[in-house]
Amino acid sequence: MRYHTPQTFEEAARIAATGSGTTRFLAGGTDVLVQMRTGLVTPDDLIDLKHIPGAYDITQAPDGGWQIGVAVSGAALGEHPELGRAWPGVVEAMELVGSTQVQGRATLTGNLCNGSPAADSVPALVAAGAVVRVTGPDGTREVPVEEIPEGPGKTALVPGEVVSALLLPPRGAAGGDAYQRFIPRTEMDIAVVGCAVNLTLDGDVIRAARVALGAVAPTVLLVPDAAAALVGSHWDDGARARIEAAARAAARPITDKRGTAEFRTHVAGVLAGRVADIAYRRAKGEQT
Repeated sequence: MRYHTPQTFEEAARIAATGSGTTRFLAGGTDVLVQMRTGLVTPDDLIDLKHIPGAYDITQAPDGGWQIGVAVSGAALGEHPELGRAWPGVVEAMELVGSTQVQGRATLTGNLCNGSPAADSVPALVAAGAVVRVTGPDGTREVPVEEIPEGPGKTALVPGEVVSALLLPPRGAAGGDAYQRFIPRTEMDIAVVGCAVNLTLDGDVIRAARVALGAVAPTVLLVPDAAAALVGSHWDDGARARIEAAARAAARPITDKRGTAEFRTHVAGVLAGRVADIAYRRAKGEQT
């Protein structure tokens, strides 16, 4: 195995593009190191991104948007008060990943690029309208998060491409987001269903919305029909019923040892109503 410590993302992309065999990128390492130890994967080239300047940085742009480095841990996200106030749903989703020890290493970028449909942070990123900056042999491009996963363990990244930053839009006024999941245990489990909602209000009326579901399809789902069920309305029993119905209609789950398809479909609706209520109250400025 060849171990690389590039100093730029362009260098990392060049190494990946010219390497032979299996290539893996190392940021937090909570997925790839476990895969290596269990023999699931043995990289020919292991490219460590942690030495690249900015990999550990959380910065706010002049327009109010956020750039999050690829090696920023869940613990670091949770300790950043301004980001937590702007995007509490993104932060709380990432804080659900693993144990306290894992939180010290696990990253948003790794959680996304692992390609799990049950990843906790990905629905929150999708609902937030997050974008990833991708560096590759042909330069840099920006891709909406929802376009990255293509199936369990698969992403839209082509050989030689690496995520070089994660970008969150400006929060803006009268906005709020939230994430919840259902798991069989009280903690440190994989989501049976996850749901994230991001809302923007005009007075008491929902002006814009994004809704995402996890663990109910081969990839995390952006659900436009669930958003449409809310836009232009007040948050009331009717709006809750509409978003619950839209979430259930969008779910395409499987049955496995953690839950039946019917159960997951039902829970998708329940969570959509609960999470939308939290997002609405946060958009109104309430503490939740």
